[in-house]
Amino acid sequence: MNWKKSISSTLQSVSLGLALTMSVTSIAHGDTIGEPEKEELKFGFIKLTDMAPIAIAYENGYFEDEGLYVTIEAQANWKVLLNGVIDGSLDGAHMLAGQPIAATMGYGTKAHIITPFSMDLNGNAITVSNDIWSKMKPNIPKMADGRPVHPIKADSLKPVIEKLNSDGKPFKMGMVFPVSTHNYELRYWLAAGGIHPGYYAPHKGDSSGQIDAQALLSVTPPPQMPSTMEAGTIHGYCVGEPWNQQAVFKNIGVPVVTDYEIWKNNPEKVFGITAEFATKYPNTTVRLTRALIRAAKWLDDNNNANRPAAVKILSQSNYVGADYDVIANSMTGTFEYEKGDKRDVPDFNVFFRYNATYPYYSDAIWYLTQMRRWGQISDDKSDQWYKDLAAKVYRPDIYIKAAKSLISDKLIPANEFPDFTKETGFKLPQKHFIDDIVYDGNQPNAYLEMFEIGLKKGDKL
Repeated sequence: MNWKKSISSTLQSVSLGLALTMSVTSIAHGDTIGEPEKEELKFGFIKLTDMAPIAIAYENGYFEDEGLYVTIEAQANWKVLLNGVIDGSLDGAHMLAGQPIAATMGYGTKAHIITPFSMDLNGNAITVSNDIWSKMKPNIPKMADGRPVHPIKADSLKPVIEKLNSDGKPFKMGMVFPVSTHNYELRYWLAAGGIHPGYYAPHKGDSSGQIDAQALLSVTPPPQMPSTMEAGTIHGYCVGEPWNQQAVFKNIGVPVVTDYEIWKNNPEKVFGITAEFATKYPNTTVRLTRALIRAAKWLDDNNNANRPAAVKILSQSNYVGADYDVIANSMTGTFEYEKGDKRDVPDFNVFFRYNATYPYYSDAIWYLTQMRRWGQISDDKSDQWYKDLAAKVYRPDIYIKAAKSLISDKLIPANEFPDFTKETGFKLPQKHFIDDIVYDGNQPNAYLEMFEIGLKKGDKL
């Protein structure tokens, strides 16, 4: 073998690759955005299907199109992931929407975390054990074919909990983190059915969230939810996919309600970075946002036509690592409740449509209202306080710059984004909640007064 010729050929290939990368980077609206200040990045995620935009941006080469060379690493739990972003061992991460808000506010670990990109809508469900389901089922209205009427409300669970409590047995449920959507959705569903999920009292050093609780909620990492329930440690849980469908496949539990039914098209995860990162590396920040927007669009293109390919990627052990069929059960537009009761839920996972990727201030404010409702915010706050904190964390200015450059580059049409000339960052009042209470992000305090269960103005534990 002619080793000199081999080395020469290799060098030519490397040079050609570098030239191509530089060319693609310059095409990608480089004149407006500028070259990335930091090219090598490490992103973290938890093994859930809603990390898909990160996986797809990597696998489809969207990060490389932006001149970014990304390493992606699964993290043990949400706390480890957040700490990694704060200490800089991770440049960014798939985060619970409540994490940047809570960190910036100083609930738990104090750090200024921002998000320029909302990763998805919906995607969670509440699952109960077979034993609890058998006791709930007689309380649920039936359709003509004998299947339960959906959405299933927590009213059907209330007598089950009351019987357990009267027998001196606590009712326990798992959720993934104290400031997770799952915690607030589970609490919302329970409270809408007249079941008190308990209060936090951080000013008293109580972070259990179980003061006055009829249902005891505690943290369980997502992949451990099914086994923890199977062992009898918890009676049910609220989690993202594929861990609800896993309970169906293992025949150990029944998902009773999706978060789409609790709050239609609710925001779920975000992509989180430190404010310091965004300030130090503004071009890099816009470019990674561009890549994630493109990935989200690909996931929803042509009525989810790319979902089977996405499921194949996510089923790899380096991503979610669950069986293809388990992930596909929800990602491809269906959802299985009781074994064999599979129903069409085309919007169970939404990544791009309905402006899913836009970081709305009103989404952040909803999380803050629930933190106040359950005592994680100990004292009353003004409406302006809610709005100011939301604007400190959610960064539509970065998103808009990324989106406008994608429009300019003819990668995504303008009509697939909000009208940026009219966008305020506040959605119109939202009425699609399981309890029919209307949420207006402009009036957080008035919203809190509408709930029967939860802290009201002037309340402090």
